[in-house]
Amino acid sequence: MVSYGLWYLNIAALLGACTIGPTYVKPDMQVPAAFKEQHGWKPAQPKDELPHGKWWEIFGDAQLNALVEQVQVSNQNIRAAEARFRQARALAQQARAGVSPTVTGDISVNRSRAATGAGGGNSSTIHKLGLDASWEPDIWGKVQRSVESGNAGVQAGAADLQAAKLSAQAELAQDYFLLRIADARKQLLEDTVNAYRTSLQLTSNQYAAGVAARGDVVVAETQLKSAQAQAVDVGVQRAQLEHAIAVLMGKAPAEFAIAPAAFTPAPPRIPLGIPSELLERRPDIAAAERRTAAANARIGVAQSAFYPALTLSASAGLQSASFAKWLTYPSRFWALGPALAQTIFDGGLRRAQTGQAVAVYDENAADYRQTVLTAFQEVEDNLAALRILEQEAQLQDDAVKAARESVAITGNQYKAGTVSYINVVNVQTIALINERAALNIQGNRLTAAVLLIKALGGGWNAAELNGSGVSN
Repeated sequence: MVSYGLWYLNIAALLGACTIGPTYVKPDMQVPAAFKEQHGWKPAQPKDELPHGKWWEIFGDAQLNALVEQVQVSNQNIRAAEARFRQARALAQQARAGVSPTVTGDISVNRSRAATGAGGGNSSTIHKLGLDASWEPDIWGKVQRSVESGNAGVQAGAADLQAAKLSAQAELAQDYFLLRIADARKQLLEDTVNAYRTSLQLTSNQYAAGVAARGDVVVAETQLKSAQAQAVDVGVQRAQLEHAIAVLMGKAPAEFAIAPAAFTPAPPRIPLGIPSELLERRPDIAAAERRTAAANARIGVAQSAFYPALTLSASAGLQSASFAKWLTYPSRFWALGPALAQTIFDGGLRRAQTGQAVAVYDENAADYRQTVLTAFQEVEDNLAALRILEQEAQLQDDAVKAARESVAITGNQYKAGTVSYINVVNVQTIALINERAALNIQGNRLTAAVLLIKALGGGWNAAELNGSGVSN
C-alpha cells in the first residue's frame, strides 16, 4: 500500500509543474513627472513625510487629535470595513485548504436481514471502523491561483480598511474645522451685535437731543435685530456639525458635545512628493490594484476547468460481523486508487466562465486606472485650491483692515454731524460682509488642506500590505 501511495504522489508531483493562467503584471499607467498645480507651491520645511499614521497632528490641535483617536476605534464604517477584511482573510484560508487532503472517519454498526422468500432469511450484523482520504493534486495550478486570488483579496481588504479609516478621519477633521469656524462666526456676530447696540444707543441719544431723525433710530434697530438673527442662525450649522462628529465617533448626538472655543489656525505646509509616489501612498489605489491581481488569478482558476482532474483516494479500517473479532488484525481492510475525470461537453459553460473571468479582470484594470486618474485630479484640485485661497486670503485680510478703518472714520464723522447715519450703516454692513468672507476663506483653506492630505494618502504606504496576506 505504501509503495502504491508513493507512486501516485510522484506522478502528481511531476504533473503539478504546470500552472494555467496568465502571469500577473500590474496594469500600465502613464504617470506625469510633476503635478501641474504645484507651480509656486511652498513645500514643508524640512521636507519630512506626514506624521506616519497620525497626519492630523500636523494641525497642532489637541482636541482634534483626541477626537480622531476615538474615531479610529468607534466609527461603524471602520468596523464594517474591518469585518470585510476578516471575511477576505477567511476566504483566503478556505482557498489554502485545497492544498491538503480531506480525511474523514466513520464508525457504524448495521444489522440487516435479507429476504429469502416465504421461508424467511438470515439476519447479520456488520461492525465497521474506517478512515477515508481523498486528495486532488494541484496539477494545473487551480489551487495555487485560488490562493493567489485569496491573498490579493486579503490585501485589498486591508487597503480598504485603511481607506475607510482615512475617509472617516478626514471627514471628522473637516467637520471639526467647520465647527470651529462657526464658533468664530458666532463670536464675530456677537461682537457686531454689541457694536450695533452701542450705535443704537448713540442714535437714540442724538434723536432725544433733536440731532438725529427718527428714521435713523429705526435703521439702527433694524440693523441690530438683523445681526442678532444671524448670530442665532449660526447655531443651526454648528449643531449639525456637532451631531455629524458624534456619529463619526459612533455615538448618539445626545451623548456628545464640544464646547465653543477660540480658533485661529493657519493651514500647515504639506509635504507633496512626486506623482509616482501617489501610487504607493493611497490605500484606495492599492486596493484597486490588489483586486486586479485577484481577478487575474481567477482567470487561471477558470481556465483549469478545461483540463482533467486527478483524484487520489484511499480508505482503511476494520470490519467484522463479530463484535469480539471487530478490532483484530484479520478484520482489516484497505483500498487505494486514482480517478481521472474530464468534462466532455458542457454546452460552452467553461468557455463562458473563462470569458467572464477575463472581463472581470478588464473591469478591475480599468477601475484601477480610473482610481489613479481620480487621485491625480484630487491632488491637483486641492493644490490649486490652497494656492488660490492663500492669495484670496491675503487680499481679503487687506479688505477687512480697510473696512474696519472705514467704520472708525465714518463713525467719527457721524458723531461730528458731517454724514448721515445711512453712511454708518453702509460701512458697518460692508465690514461685516468682509469679516465673514475672511472666516469662510479660512474654513475653505483648512478644508482644502485636509482634502490634500487625504488625496496624498494620509501618510500611509502600500508596503504595509506585505504582512496582510495569508502566509504560504
